[in-house]
Amino acid sequence: MSITPDQIPAQTQKRTPALESEMEPKPQYDDPNYKGSGKLQDKVALITGGDSGIGRSVAVYYAKEGADVAIVYLDEHGDAQETQQAVEEYGRRCLLIPGDIRNEQFCHEAVQKTVQEFGKLDILVNNAAVQYQEPSLEEIDAARLGEVFATNIFSMFYFAKAATPHMKPGSAMINTTSINAYKGNSSLLSYSTTKGAILAFTRSLAEPMLEKGIRVNGVAPGPIWTPFIPDAFDGEDVSNFGKQVPMQRPGQPKEVAPSFVFLASEDASYMAGQVLHPNGGVVINA
Repeated sequence: MSITPDQIPAQTQKRTPALESEMEPKPQYDDPNYKGSGKLQDKVALITGGDSGIGRSVAVYYAKEGADVAIVYLDEHGDAQETQQAVEEYGRRCLLIPGDIRNEQFCHEAVQKTVQEFGKLDILVNNAAVQYQEPSLEEIDAARLGEVFATNIFSMFYFAKAATPHMKPGSAMINTTSINAYKGNSSLLSYSTTKGAILAFTRSLAEPMLEKGIRVNGVAPGPIWTPFIPDAFDGEDVSNFGKQVPMQRPGQPKEVAPSFVFLASEDASYMAGQVLHPNGGVVINA
């Protein structure tokens, strides 16, 4: 059952990154009616931001489809352990790799740890990000801008560069962009700008990666109920979250994860440089 905005109480979290374990109601990351069919059997995926939100749901759905996963996260250890447990309940392995993806050396080491643990790497999901409400351009300083760009887009360069030598033909790279890359968002200026950069990164990288047999695509979610929301917005905005889209409700991570399954699987064998739009009915014409 979907959650409507009137079921979301006003709430904020002082901690950044926010914790899924402290959200009310809890995001829905799994759907018992979704039955895996071996689409990713014995594949290995590395998912950044895999401890919670969309990343957690992707990890669980990949496990349901037969994949082992490594999840990269900053320091949300409790959330990460819950994701690990959920993956293992479907009989797959889950490697936890905490660290700061703004550091290129860490990104390289995370890929190496994944390959050492599982023997290969078939799927890279660049999903981790940060966002902040910014009332005006004047309030965005160099430190904030550096943090947002380093986390949201520089890390994707780092992981793609580190992962590519290990990825064989038939592998997939999937980048999480956003509806804000297409329509903009004046209150999330730096975040939205990085999401536009991710869109360009995805389209620009897709063709040269095809020479290696690697498909690069993206997913552009709309308003999804994840720790991003109580982290970045004030209580009143949180309680109205999702009302702006035609479906008039926030999406759940479990409604986004199947897009990542599709793009990672052979079902998407003729897709490269494309973006899927689980966004509650907003029509994107770009």
